[in-house]
Amino acid sequence: MKVLNIGSMNLDLVYSVDHIVQPGETEASFALDTFLGGKGLNQSMALAKAGVEVYQGGMIGEDGQVFLDACAEYGVKADYIRTVAGKSGHAVIQRDKNAQNCILLYGGANQQLTEAYVDSVLADFAAGDILLLQNEVNQMPYIVEKAYEKGMQIALNPSPFNEKLDAVEMKKISIFLLNEVEGGQITGLSDPDEIIAEMLRRFPEARIVLTLGKDGAVYADAQQKHFQPVFKVQAVDTTAAGDTFTGYFLAGLLDGMEVPEILKMSAKASSIAVTREGAVPSIPYRKEVEQALADV
Repeated sequence: MKVLNIGSMNLDLVYSVDHIVQPGETEASFALDTFLGGKGLNQSMALAKAGVEVYQGGMIGEDGQVFLDACAEYGVKADYIRTVAGKSGHAVIQRDKNAQNCILLYGGANQQLTEAYVDSVLADFAAGDILLLQNEVNQMPYIVEKAYEKGMQIALNPSPFNEKLDAVEMKKISIFLLNEVEGGQITGLSDPDEIIAEMLRRFPEARIVLTLGKDGAVYADAQQKHFQPVFKVQAVDTTAAGDTFTGYFLAGLLDGMEVPEILKMSAKASSIAVTREGAVPSIPYRKEVEQALADV
């Protein structure tokens, strides 16, 4: 079974601020750091650091050699990354003194996928392989349709949630990995239990993973439901917390672990990630997570 992630690759410009800037306000930042990120790349890095052989797909600009270098460094297979004219995607991130953030995305090369490119990549994958998607690239409806036709398992992190997802046939998704805000946007509900129930009503064959920030995470499918509390830590940067959880959750599934153990491992990995700055650099390796769990 192979894992393909067709997703975004961004240069993250992280501004450290006292508080998230308000409309009409000008605020000086304490520092500016540049990190590699993008939900696609983050999740591939989390998968690789969790021990999974993962292929990254997507587009980078003429400034994108750093992404290829990072894939080589961390063990992500870059066979399906293509370079196009122009700039790579980037994100402007404000990070406040409480480690909360807000993110402004520029799509750049991430929005230049073509149907021909998608066809050429998916040709190398087969029924049962896992396709991981987020909503930071274009061609989402086409990617889902073609992967479903091949019998691939499609895991979707519907972030950012916007009108582009209206054209995606959600009933073709095998695994939803989303936070409570995105769950609320899909269902129109706010209570986590109600969100889970409505997701299962709409998508009875899917697996649902709902992350709840400081309140933990919930897994549910047609047969079972499990809750995982957070591991309390002093957060420094929450940028890649959800992406770390996603990568480790899929890694646990691939390893055949029981769901409660997968949730525990994913929560611990996320708790480590938020104690470190940046996106890709903050994601822990599997040995670190296992050691931290052994010390609990």
